[in-house]
Formats: sequence, C-alpha cells, structure tokens
Amino acid sequence: MNDFDRETGARIRALRETVGYSRERLSEMADISVKFLYEIECGKKGMSALTLYHLAHALGVSADCILRGSGASPALDRVLGTLAGFSEEQLFHIDGILRQIAALTAKTE
Repeated sequence: MNDFDRETGARIRALRETVGYSRERLSEMADISVKFLYEIECGKKGMSALTLYHLAHALGVSADCILRGSGASPALDRVLGTLAGFSEEQLFHIDGILRQIAALTAKTE
C-alpha cells in the first residue's frame, strides 16, 4: 500500500459518499466488484486506466479529480466554493440535506 493509492482511494470514497452512492451501486455503475472497489477505497489496490475512466464517469468527475483532487466539474467547483464559507456546524446540516436530496433523486432514477 502506497500513499498515492491510499489518497486516490480516499478521494473515490469521499466522492461516492458525497453523491450518496452505496459501494454496491458505484461498483455496478463502474462494472467492478464490490470487493475490488473496497480495496481501491482502502488503498490496498491500484486500478487500470479503464477502471479509473468508469469510476470518474459514474461519479461525474474527471479522472484528474480522482487522481489529484482537482479538475472537478465547474458546477462542483462552484458548490465547493460556496461551502467554504460555512462553519463546521452548518456543514453538518448541509451534509444531511444533501444526503436526503441524493436519496430522493436515487429513488426517481
């Protein structure tokens, strides 16, 4: 396990949780096993370029966003910029609201 794989996996997990996907849902969308996604998120395994492409597409971000933490979509950059002005307590409540929206959106898809 190296720092690059650990940091990349942590970004994938954070992005997955941000959009409200379960590990099962993301692994299905990326056409990989749940176990392999878990190993990627924990930094235990690296991934091929094709897997990176599928994960980025499923998460709605660029591969650069996953690999380096930058290059996300312009819309996400705007949201992150807005969120930067909130306190930790406010962010806790915003997170709850966003998770509810994600759950409602997932039910209608």
